Amino acid sequence: MFKSFFPKPKWFFLSLVLWFFINIALWFSGGKDWGTILGFSSGYANAELPIGVSRFWAPSYLWFYLWYFVATVIFGIFWKWISYNKWQLWSVWGSAYILFNVWLMVQFNVAINAWYAPFYDLIQKMLDKGGDIQALYMGTLTFLFIALFYVTVAVINSFFVSHYVFRWRTAMNDYYTLHWATLRHVEGASQRVQEDTMRFAQTMEDLGVGFVKALLTLMAFLPILFQLSKHVEVLPIVGAIPHSLVWAAIVWAIFGTVLLVFVGIKLPGLQFNNQKVEAAFRKELVYGEDHEDRAKPIIIKELFSKVRYNYFRLYFHYAYFNLVSIWYMQLDILYSLVVLFPSIAAGKMTLGLVSQIGNVFDKVRESFQFLITSWKTIIELFSIHKRLKAFESILDEK
Repeated sequence: MFKSFFPKPKWFFLSLVLWFFINIALWFSGGKDWGTILGFSSGYANAELPIGVSRFWAPSYLWFYLWYFVATVIFGIFWKWISYNKWQLWSVWGSAYILFNVWLMVQFNVAINAWYAPFYDLIQKMLDKGGDIQALYMGTLTFLFIALFYVTVAVINSFFVSHYVFRWRTAMNDYYTLHWATLRHVEGASQRVQEDTMRFAQTMEDLGVGFVKALLTLMAFLPILFQLSKHVEVLPIVGAIPHSLVWAAIVWAIFGTVLLVFVGIKLPGLQFNNQKVEAAFRKELVYGEDHEDRAKPIIIKELFSKVRYNYFRLYFHYAYFNLVSIWYMQLDILYSLVVLFPSIAAGKMTLGLVSQIGNVFDKVRESFQFLITSWKTIIELFSIHKRLKAFESILDEK
């Protein structure tokens, strides 16, 4: 699954994580200020960013673009020297491009969040005293420009990811068909090569991008939430607590994650069994097309009864899983607002501040809830991984 596309997968991903944290450590230990070496003005890294798309060519952003490019070049050349893989242009450089686009989309969300407070405070001020309508139009245009850039980057990234996933599927397809003489005897071999490779690449990429986006969102918005917590000193039921919004987001996300993992613990195994019985049923039907002595009614009936039994079990377990997850998500919609009730009732909040805190709180909470929102996809990935792993174990034994 991985060695067909990535060079030495185990060491590649370990080195990727290590290189990521090395760069993070260097950046936050002073690296973000090193742009002065190239002529950026002193204090550029901590300068207040403008509200709007112009922040994306501010000196601090330009320095990050250069940093990311150099770090990617070093990492790419290192792996080209260590281990050659014909798909390296996509697996190494393509992955770096996707990561950059994901980071950029997170920064668009940060820019939109910075727009919330002043714009809604302006609305509140005009509701009380009136004002210049041009200011409202300009504020709306600012949001529109950010949103247009966001949508453009998102569409480009989606197009590129589609090609990336198909290249990964092609790499797996080439690897398995090269060993087809050994693998063709495995039950459901054709399905695993044709369907599972496609689904694995797509699901793995979706989860990978989702996880990285959740991590980068957390890194971008958690410091903002720390700062905004000073406006919310008291939480419902709990009372006064330092960094209240951060703790509220963490506790609620952990509760939901543990709850859904507990109620959905049986689903991966059932999905795996479902594919096994479907493969056995389909295989017998395929043999029946060419051989009269195969696919007899009594055998078909027995195989289909196993399919039915497993589906009925899936329906039952998904019923209570969906019930719990939907309940949680409905409560989640209200949670961020209820957290602010004591501060709103005390008259310590403005409309702009409520909107901004609600947006930041939702972003941080959603990042912590990555497992919750992705649990069904993770279940599917476990099932596909089990099938392909069993498939590859034959080659490992040989």
